[in-house]
Amino acid sequence: MSTEDVSPTTLSTNGADEQKARRKITGRQIRTVLVSSTGFFMDAYDIFVINLVLPMLGFVYYKNQNNTVPSDIQGILKGITNVGNLFGQIIFGILGDKKGRKSIYGIELLIIIIATLGSAMAGSAATGVGVLGFLGFWRFLLGIGIGGDYPMSATVSSEWSSEGRRGQMLALTFSMQGWGQFAGALFDIILLAIFKHPIESDQINIDYVWRILFALGILPAICTIYSRFHLPESARYAEKVLQDTELAEKGKAYALGKKNQDSNGTSPTQRILPSDNPSKERRHFREFCSHFSHWSNLKILLGTCSTWFLLDIAFYGLSLNQSIVLSAIGFAPNSTASPWEVLWKQAIGNLIITFLGSLPGYYVTVFTVEYLGRKTIQIIGFTMEIILFTIVAAAFNPLKEHAEAAFIVLFVLIQFFFQFGANATTFIIPAEVFPTRFRATAHGLSAACGKAGAILAAFAFNVLVDHGGKNAFLPQTLGIFAGVQLLGLIATICLIPESKGKNLDYFEGVQTSNPESTVQS
Repeated sequence: MSTEDVSPTTLSTNGADEQKARRKITGRQIRTVLVSSTGFFMDAYDIFVINLVLPMLGFVYYKNQNNTVPSDIQGILKGITNVGNLFGQIIFGILGDKKGRKSIYGIELLIIIIATLGSAMAGSAATGVGVLGFLGFWRFLLGIGIGGDYPMSATVSSEWSSEGRRGQMLALTFSMQGWGQFAGALFDIILLAIFKHPIESDQINIDYVWRILFALGILPAICTIYSRFHLPESARYAEKVLQDTELAEKGKAYALGKKNQDSNGTSPTQRILPSDNPSKERRHFREFCSHFSHWSNLKILLGTCSTWFLLDIAFYGLSLNQSIVLSAIGFAPNSTASPWEVLWKQAIGNLIITFLGSLPGYYVTVFTVEYLGRKTIQIIGFTMEIILFTIVAAAFNPLKEHAEAAFIVLFVLIQFFFQFGANATTFIIPAEVFPTRFRATAHGLSAACGKAGAILAAFAFNVLVDHGGKNAFLPQTLGIFAGVQLLGLIATICLIPESKGKNLDYFEGVQTSNPESTVQS
């Protein structure tokens, strides 16, 4: 019988007991999800807080340019983190499969801590590089760490989960992105309240707000970095890749919360690398190319890469520019408003959309993913995004002029169906549908394709929407997003397999000359 790394199904022969065990969540698994999900809280906080910081930078450093950071610089500052994401996802994905989950997990969080502090303390040189230049460097480094967190946390959560709860635990891990976005807007409101009088007396004091707002992002990382460095190797990786049965059994025992020790009196949490039974050197790249040289395997990778790419064009295009959209539809003070009033209302708008749209969407996915299935939820999400973006694009001006509240509701619904839809499932599916020896690499490549879409959106959005005048092309841009989501729906239907209810062993098959030897989607 194959070993499901943490699933108790292999420990029971009774059918009823097996079904009950499949859905059991142990304390150790909850701890693992908390360790992984806290990283995603920080990831989302750091990525999306730039949406709130950029208007502040305009008031501090571009007072003579209508208090606005130029569109091309905005695009760079929004997109540079996703450029780092792309590199981090590929690098850490490959290392996670070559060196093991235990050897790599935690390094990405250390990079995030250093880069977050660097961003908060970014200064300018006496001549040459200014504050925004150094901020761009630190945001790029931050992106590498955040990118590394995607394949590592997804793989760890997947391989440490009970079979019947795997999708739910992955969804819980990813749902912390919503709380990260929410915390960014909430902390912004708190800081603006604290600094209201200094800002009203001199807008240069906004400089304190954006720096503190950045720095607060390190708190979750400090709380979890120790646990990441001390998390044992997953039993599935030990069995399927290291081929160390003894280590796999210890990993299973640890995951199930057992306190037993081996003959040398060493607990499973202490012996995490099979130094006495080293695996043979793997030719990871050659094996990866061989596996995905077969269409039945390649089409799944193409499906996860393409759907994530198409989703992130719209998701990041909107999420990184939420303040711009809110201002464009009239949810902002008039031109005579003070800098504090402008920033305050933008923060309130971001908080409302995140609280009413993003967070409920994440948790609807958490509670339905094991019943509806990953593919079904992704199809629902893409379909609703097509409908909502089409409505907003077609009725942009009438809604803006006569129904601001309806406009806000539509944007809340767009965020809801991002989370109860492809934004959650494009993360979950690659963590399940690839063999253990390629899981981190394939997830990293899929996520990197998503970030390629995010980079495209970040660099192009500000330039595109201002074509013909400030925000003149925004309705057409939202219409483009609807078309992109239609392509995502087609790719989902044609290329993505359903992983609901399937043991990870189901996806361990390797394609050979016999077409029946591999898992068909």
